Amino acid sequence: MIRSVVRGTGAALPRRIMKNADFEGMVETSDEWIAQRTGIRQRHIAADDETTASLGEAAARAALDSAGLTPADIDVIVLATSTPNNTFPATAVEIQNRLGMHHGFAFDMQAVCSGFVYAVTTADLYIRGGLAKRVLVIGAETFSRILDWSDRSTCVLFGDGAGALVLEADEGAGGIADRGVLAMSLRSDGAHKDKLFVDGGPSTTGTVGHLRMEGREVFKHAVGMITDVIEATFSQAGITADDLDWFVPHQANKRIIDASAKKLGIAEQKVVVTVDLHGNTSAASVPLALSVAVADGRIKKGDLVLLEAMGGGFTWGAVLVRW
Repeated sequence: MIRSVVRGTGAALPRRIMKNADFEGMVETSDEWIAQRTGIRQRHIAADDETTASLGEAAARAALDSAGLTPADIDVIVLATSTPNNTFPATAVEIQNRLGMHHGFAFDMQAVCSGFVYAVTTADLYIRGGLAKRVLVIGAETFSRILDWSDRSTCVLFGDGAGALVLEADEGAGGIADRGVLAMSLRSDGAHKDKLFVDGGPSTTGTVGHLRMEGREVFKHAVGMITDVIEATFSQAGITADDLDWFVPHQANKRIIDASAKKLGIAEQKVVVTVDLHGNTSAASVPLALSVAVADGRIKKGDLVLLEAMGGGFTWGAVLVRW
């Protein structure tokens, strides 16, 4: 049975770090208020010469180096982003060109914060279907470009960055002991659009717009929706929370992460948390957290790792991977 095995991971962060205290002269807030309610202590903000494409390229190169591969070895690039460099062409195509890759194909995927999880499942289907041997999956965002910096309920939450991984076809026995992507569950429900959205776009306002969020409503739905897809993924794989080695959730809010892990019975020491360092980087948050946990030695070959995310739409999903 063909499996999609992770060969390498990589990350890229903007040079500028913005700490909670930096907001105190901008909006009515404080370091204590932000940290207590979200777990965020700092985030990275892109400079004028840093874009979704440049950050995505840097993360892609780091993942390729980690895998011992070059762009010539890649068949497909899937970029998860809600903040493309241009309305079109796809920013994935720009990254493809930056890498000097003139074969294969590349495209963007838009599922907001769930984008990377959606992209991994899409890449897995290309590999299992025999259409690609290796896929470069990237999550890259410059959310600072769509924030209303006078809105204290949103501007303190988000940051910029990029993460990537390389998936490669490998032969498995077809069981839970196989390495690679083992199970997945994706969902969406457009009835919740107005709870988390950007108030602009080419077809409506002809502008980029700003991020708008009903924070309490998002929090209210998040834990239940996350639990839904994770339990479905567990059922597919025939495992329980006790079998997991690591849980790598979307890094949006520490309280949501803690509540979800508790409801699912996932031990606190198995949860990878980087929201304090990066804030919410949307589609980049899961691959950024992954790259940190791989780099520091927590996630090792053979570990059973659960990825999860929820974003505007609402979209939500989970992927189970044997590292």
